[in-house]
Amino acid sequence: MSVVIPAHGGQERLDLTLAALAAQTYPAHLMEVLVVDDGSEPPIRLPELKPAGTRVVRVRDGWGISNAVNTGAKAADGEIIQRLDADMVACREHIEALARWHHVTDYLVTIGMKKFVEAPPVTPRQVFRAERLGEVFDLAGAVASSTEATIAKTDGLRKSRNPYHVCTGPTFALRREVFHAVGGLDPNVVRGEDTEFSYRLAMHGVVFVPDLDAQAVHLGLPAQRRDKERAVRAVEPYLAHRIPLRRDLRKERGRRWLVPYVEIVFDVRDTSMSVVREAVSAALDGKLQDVVVTLVGPWSLLDSSRRFALSDACFELRLMRDLFAHDERVRLIDEAAPTPAPTPFRYRGPVDVALHRVTLERMVESVQQDLVGVLVVDLPDGRTARLERTSALGRAALLAGPDADPDAVIATTHGIRHEPPDRFWPAPAKPEPVTIPAPAQQPAAESPEKTLLRRLKSALRPN
Repeated sequence: MSVVIPAHGGQERLDLTLAALAAQTYPAHLMEVLVVDDGSEPPIRLPELKPAGTRVVRVRDGWGISNAVNTGAKAADGEIIQRLDADMVACREHIEALARWHHVTDYLVTIGMKKFVEAPPVTPRQVFRAERLGEVFDLAGAVASSTEATIAKTDGLRKSRNPYHVCTGPTFALRREVFHAVGGLDPNVVRGEDTEFSYRLAMHGVVFVPDLDAQAVHLGLPAQRRDKERAVRAVEPYLAHRIPLRRDLRKERGRRWLVPYVEIVFDVRDTSMSVVREAVSAALDGKLQDVVVTLVGPWSLLDSSRRFALSDACFELRLMRDLFAHDERVRLIDEAAPTPAPTPFRYRGPVDVALHRVTLERMVESVQQDLVGVLVVDLPDGRTARLERTSALGRAALLAGPDADPDAVIATTHGIRHEPPDRFWPAPAKPEPVTIPAPAQQPAAESPEKTLLRRLKSALRPN
């Protein structure tokens, strides 16, 4: 275990954190602690009471929690990275409780618990000697984290639709290779960095496992208690752009977001530009517009150093490249990636079967009802269109061998459902019958004699 602790000042609280780690039941020779000093003034120093394998890592480039955690993870020697804050005091069993799950398999993220307490006048020695957190902290008056309530309500996350929500301790542990596989924490995310990182872990296919034995206290009340309105608003821009599943943060029509909700993949090899043009137009004009279109073809064959002749063997391909080259919602790649992460859904279908305006919206609604891994729509001509859940694809990649069929794994882990196309490609509505009303009858025309008589009577009428 490599316990990575980002720190910016707060020496007194850090001393309590290290004292608690020195008393862990986890074997000392299997644990190192990396205190990452993120530009503290005065610099962080190591106290006398600390785990044996503790060292300070100085941040040389960049700043912020995400950058500090990444710096510590790069310097870590352990197989497992344990993320812990510099103002948290863990119970004696904390590291052991989270580490034991990683003996079972290598694609887990284990989550610890925490409560918020006002920091009492306690010494590192008292923390080290305490058998239980309640001996030195007022747990009865502690503010509970929403994490434990969510875990209880969702049967230990088994019924959670988005379990990454609770991985924001920050006390969690995961394999080092998984940490680096998703790119670590994003230094550009100043607020909500743990939530954004956990979302990418979910798209990678990990399983989140909470452990109630891994208790800890956070010294000081959460920011939401001090200024909830601003604390929530400060996080929203970062999550809105990077977590498409937060539909509540993407209500404005016509917006473009950093990470799209659905990737639409069309194989355009040996296809005319007119067919591709119609397919792309339909894909971008649907009711669900939070999308990106990926056109898979041999684009690398196009040689820009040669003149573009009308007899070019790649004539159609060149036309498509030049047509879509400047559209930021269209990507041209030679081969689709194994998963579209961090985009949460991917559509694959024949390029000559244009999407209906409601196709994607209804397919996403269908898979979100029971969190199925893949929805397969059986088209009338025997071909299929499918909507794939990225987290299911990621899980299959973690579990399956190189020659295994991903669908066989997904059928077990998430399920695959087949449906007919009628709901997703609804038939055009029949026009209402038009009834043309009969022309109104015009009064019969007067004869000249009647007209003259009427005028004479009117002239002779007394005033």
